[in-house]
Amino acid sequence: MGIANIGIPGLIIILVVTLIIFGPKKLPEIGSAFGQTLSEFKKSANTLMNDDEPEPKKIETPADEQKDSSS
Repeated sequence: MGIANIGIPGLIIILVVTLIIFGPKKLPEIGSAFGQTLSEFKKSANTLMNDDEPEPKKIETPADEQKDSSS
């Protein structure tokens, strides 16, 4: 039984315990911080995944070489 099998009753219990510990005034701030952290994690994960893909290499044609040498 892992964390993926929490279910609705488990989430309600976690919410109630969090509400008791931090209070209702602090809960939106904690939710916002958690959301920002999750967003930053996803952005970093996407960046790492995109870094693994090789970038397409530019193939120079003779016309490109002439442009470079004339400059």
